[in-house]
Amino acid sequence: MTDAGRHPRIKLLTLAEIEQIGGYVGNFKVRVRQRPRFVREKDCTACGDCSKVCPQATPNEFEIGLATRKAIYSPFAQAVPSAYLVDPATCLGHDPLVCGKCIKACKKQCIDFDMRETIHEFEVGTIVVATGMEVFDPAAVEEYGYSRFPNVITSLEFERLINAGGPTLGEVVRPGDRQVPRSVAFVQCVGSRSTSGAGKPYCSNVCCMVTIKDTLMLKEHYPGMEVTVFYLDIRAFGKGFEDLYLRSREAGVRYVRGLPGLIEEDAASGNLELSVENTSTGKLEKHRFDLAVLSVGILPRSDNKHLQEMLALQKNSDGFFLEAHPKLMPVDSATRGVFFAGCAEGPKDIKEAVTQASAAAARSIRLMSHGKLRIEALTAQVDQARCTACGICAKVCPYKAIRADAKTKTKATVIEAACAGCGTCSAECPFGAIDMNHYADRQITGQVDAILEENPADKIVTFACNWCSYAGADFAGVSRLQYPPNARLIRTMCSGRVDESFIWRAFRLGAPVVLVSGCHFGDCHYIDANHWTKKRVEKVWRRMEALGIRKERLQLEWVSAAEGLRWQEVMRRMEELRQGVSAEEIAATVEALSRPYKGKSPPAPKATEHATTAS
Repeated sequence: MTDAGRHPRIKLLTLAEIEQIGGYVGNFKVRVRQRPRFVREKDCTACGDCSKVCPQATPNEFEIGLATRKAIYSPFAQAVPSAYLVDPATCLGHDPLVCGKCIKACKKQCIDFDMRETIHEFEVGTIVVATGMEVFDPAAVEEYGYSRFPNVITSLEFERLINAGGPTLGEVVRPGDRQVPRSVAFVQCVGSRSTSGAGKPYCSNVCCMVTIKDTLMLKEHYPGMEVTVFYLDIRAFGKGFEDLYLRSREAGVRYVRGLPGLIEEDAASGNLELSVENTSTGKLEKHRFDLAVLSVGILPRSDNKHLQEMLALQKNSDGFFLEAHPKLMPVDSATRGVFFAGCAEGPKDIKEAVTQASAAAARSIRLMSHGKLRIEALTAQVDQARCTACGICAKVCPYKAIRADAKTKTKATVIEAACAGCGTCSAECPFGAIDMNHYADRQITGQVDAILEENPADKIVTFACNWCSYAGADFAGVSRLQYPPNARLIRTMCSGRVDESFIWRAFRLGAPVVLVSGCHFGDCHYIDANHWTKKRVEKVWRRMEALGIRKERLQLEWVSAAEGLRWQEVMRRMEELRQGVSAEEIAATVEALSRPYKGKSPPAPKATEHATTAS
């Protein structure tokens, strides 16, 4: 942190938050609001005289509430910049009738209560998201008694107790009576690997090794102390981690396979009784300890939603930001020019966080060093003559790569550097004003025509997204999984590219069944484009019912790149559906689609269908 604070090319803003981010890769515009410190950084020498005379005290956040701080304080010993700051919520103010003692005590006269908030605006090329994480609040697990029993603490609180710079100078004491405990219990997976209650289903990665490290430190400081760890599994998968686990057992730490179902307190002594089913012996056991440490899990930050909306980021089912590709682009986001580092993307230890931060910095440098951005020729193109400035394309674009305004009648324009080529705008445009490079309407409808040119009743017309479903089909193939050979795949970059007119064209040409397949919700390579796919298919289903066509003949399935077995199952089900469609039903469908439609939204071809597709 000190090196970062002194680096001439690093601008460090403390007490600041990002208010707004606009633009695109290479041209991001960031607005930051910085709260005042009420202390001039350049003049403050961090002598601490002001804090000594301050009469106001409040719980210290850095010490997890185990100690107090003053209203004017330094957040922690190595804080950068090395200057004090004033907490306005705690401070009495600088009115001489109220307080102002810190001003009188400061020899450098660097305290200034007239400081105001500052707005900073930056133009940047790339952004690294390193928002960190939060920890699970074990008060939600009522059976463990945290916040009710003073001698039940979290692993973070224990870290501050055993730290030489902590509130007890490294001496482990019970909060209830400040006595050194003779026995300590560690309870693992509090808030992690839980499918019920307030906990999360994922593993928090670091908890096992934190506990193992803490048990070794306890045995070094207090050799005679009884230390027991209650666990489900010990996940020591890093370099040298298994050796640390074995050292812990050799030092006399007891490991009990099973998590306590209840913690109760002896009110007279403050000791704790843990009831646990030992899964190794199959017996219900009761253990007594002086102190219990709850190993709490890692959570995504609760305030990430605002940043997600500003940068058009994805989240996985656990609430962490989702990378563009877990193997090929592990630090890239779906938004070009935005990268991840640390626990913003998922739970990880310090080594992994540093590695990812280095990778994110390298990816940023690689992108910016050329001066110009090279993009794939998959972007959208707008026909200005057909555009009516309705603004639908700008609304559905997951990357905010289209500028259009219905109020001012500003026609759509595409920011090619921001466009990722998903094609959702083209599929949603009601006037056929947008087409895609390399995935043009005439190319896709040409494939539909070729598939159904001969024996259409024997074919399964399938629209598969490039990143998941098409890759899932390929995985099924290389895995030698047998599925009906009459499936004909039309690859699109995203299921969001599948226009209603493509589906209607297939049915008009005699297709018995049509499958639209894409990524699972939350896993879409194009953020949330598959949500529009679902809405579009539901719209087609309603039209099919109005026309007397069985909507089961159009299927929507989500298949990931790793789900070869699921692809096999889906295609076998599609073949069963195809066999259930008679020649008479296909003929009736073709006839129904040839008649004028009396509903509100006729299933007519889009204006983008070229003369070659009007046969």
